[in-house]
Amino acid sequence: MATSIATGALPPRVGVAVSGVFNLVGAFLSVTVAKTISGGLVDEAQITPTVIFAGLVGAVLWNLVTWLLGLPSSSSHALFGGLIGATWAAAGVHAVHFGTVLSKVLIPAILSPFVAGLVAFTGTYLAYRLTSRGDQPIVSRGYKAGQVVSASMVSLAHGTNDAQKTMGVVTLTLITVGLLPPNSGPPVWVILMAGLAIAVGTYVGGWRIIRTLGRRITRIETTQGFAAETSSTVVILVSTHFGYPLSTTQVVSGAVFGVGSARRLAAVRWSLAGQMVLAWAFTLPAAAIVGSIAGRVAAAGAVGIVIVAVVAVAVALTTYVLARRQPVTAANVNNVPTPQIPTTGGRAEERAC
Repeated sequence: MATSIATGALPPRVGVAVSGVFNLVGAFLSVTVAKTISGGLVDEAQITPTVIFAGLVGAVLWNLVTWLLGLPSSSSHALFGGLIGATWAAAGVHAVHFGTVLSKVLIPAILSPFVAGLVAFTGTYLAYRLTSRGDQPIVSRGYKAGQVVSASMVSLAHGTNDAQKTMGVVTLTLITVGLLPPNSGPPVWVILMAGLAIAVGTYVGGWRIIRTLGRRITRIETTQGFAAETSSTVVILVSTHFGYPLSTTQVVSGAVFGVGSARRLAAVRWSLAGQMVLAWAFTLPAAAIVGSIAGRVAAAGAVGIVIVAVVAVAVALTTYVLARRQPVTAANVNNVPTPQIPTTGGRAEERAC
């Protein structure tokens, strides 16, 4: 919803509410990605609920750090990293299916932002060319209305992909304790739980990330917002069909850089792009290290599990307190200067590719 909120197509609270509803609907459309998580990345016979708990702690702690910094990191890759690290520490390297990690996680992670950026770049260029002779106020209103639909479709796609990762972890836990047979798909109640969780989390609003994507990367017009959202939807839905657990954050970020570049390369804050790429590169290994440490401590038994839980809660509370020093809310999410586009002429030159 970041681009729709930035252009004013949707008010902040309305935007996250609409997104939450479509997240929930999307969670029921596919379980392909969930099966990749529950039966593909690690050997389900080699892990325990304690290992999964440690992996989740690793993912959560890294996500809290990047959220505080306002960097659109990948919660998906933090989840994978935490799970891989904890599994490696508990059962050894042979318990991690690195072939699947490479083909299903790493390669799509590298390619998806570039693919989304290229599609968004092309879509933005064509959109501006096709409407260059139109009445610009009417064109802007049309694309603003279109953004309501396209942003909803991104949320639907988000639910079909990201909600499934939670389903996969819960299903994996149920398999490890013997409540489900190996290679099972998620039960309906797990799908509902995961869908509701991601819907509520969306409604709470990741306002720092919304500000970064909507305002700090580039100045977004309604045409660009529509192109970014549409291209993100296409990339995510295609990936979901093939069972690739993509990072929606990376896809949307790539699309935003693509639409910004379609106007002028100088319109994009490439220094911020560098920071985001570094965060993406460190996410999986950093979460894996934290997950591994948490797994080692939790392996000590009940005392170890309590220690890990207490540390996780303490870090979460500390992060929250630090964030409240400069809060970003629905009321001020758009209150930040955006990069100005250098021009040498009229509007036509400003939009030239």
